[in-house]
Amino acid sequence: MSATKMDNLMVEGNYTVIPKLGDMVKGRVLSTKGREIRVDINGLAVGVVRGRELFTEAELYKNLKIGDMVEATIVDAENENGEVELSFRYAGQKKAWGDLDGLRVSGEAVPVKVLDANKGGLLVRVNHVQGFLPVSQLAPEHYPRVAGGDKQKILEKLKSFVGETMRVKILDLNESDEKLIVSEKAIWEDEQKNVIAQCRIGDAISGEVSAIADFGAFVKFYPKNATSPLEGLVHISEIAWQRIDHPKDVLKVGDTVRAEIIGIEGSKIFLSMKKMIDDPWKDVARKYKIGEWVEGKIIKVNPFGFFVELDQDIQGLAHVSELSDKPVEDVTTLGKTGEVRKFRIVSIEADEHRLGLSLREERSEEEKAKEVKE
Repeated sequence: MSATKMDNLMVEGNYTVIPKLGDMVKGRVLSTKGREIRVDINGLAVGVVRGRELFTEAELYKNLKIGDMVEATIVDAENENGEVELSFRYAGQKKAWGDLDGLRVSGEAVPVKVLDANKGGLLVRVNHVQGFLPVSQLAPEHYPRVAGGDKQKILEKLKSFVGETMRVKILDLNESDEKLIVSEKAIWEDEQKNVIAQCRIGDAISGEVSAIADFGAFVKFYPKNATSPLEGLVHISEIAWQRIDHPKDVLKVGDTVRAEIIGIEGSKIFLSMKKMIDDPWKDVARKYKIGEWVEGKIIKVNPFGFFVELDQDIQGLAHVSELSDKPVEDVTTLGKTGEVRKFRIVSIEADEHRLGLSLREERSEEEKAKEVKE
């Protein structure tokens, strides 16, 4: 651009600004012929948008007509034709980031298209800007609950969302770093607030097992008078009074269960199935006596001893020190899973849900004192 033309772009008054490379300017569309759009910049210069500077943002500007006001970024003060070379691409990006920041402040939900997936989450496009939706910010219905936390299966689940559209909120953004983080869970939490408000700790619910993980089972249920469901977690320790190795041993997806709400933390609801039945350990002291020999089935063998089932509700532990009078190098030589043996009850702690067992004959007071001394 010649010095005269550039001078003419100066604003009258003492505070003049000369547009420079990278500046955004406003103008009115003069023509949209062919592969170029010409723009009148305040009647003082003509700018042109062409090539990739036009077509990268073609979708955003495809309906432009003569007379429309547009914003563009200066990428060359004077091209080979003496015109100002403009870009919709950079202006579009600046506008997009500005719009996104406005959405972040307002908390408004926006649709995003899933472009790709990696182990950490989903790559999405929001208003022409690429962003990231972390796994931790997925709504419960999309969260990849994979038994054992198999990373490959998690990735396969995430990749199944490619091409889909999700509703998200803007969590964080930084234009200079081109960082955009979005959350689907935030939308879900907002929509659930009114429903969760109807729940109280101690409420009994009936629901369906929606997923099973190593650490517990998820149950989908409808609070009283609610039209949309909630989902709570029954931790493995709250499924039954007796010890279980894995939730799948006693539950499967689709099972109808009853549970009690034992905790509410934000959008998280914690449930207990075992609280819906009487604690069998309340009567354990009446059923079993210290010193008596009882029949039990070994249900698990560990290096530290045997877990033994005395009845369907009560289990005990025969510690390795109680399996033999001699040092034990390999507990599997003394018993196997499924084997029924006679065990002596050596301790009962009903409040702690613990019962100690032994394969050893009861020792005399003198032998016990000697053992303690050793």
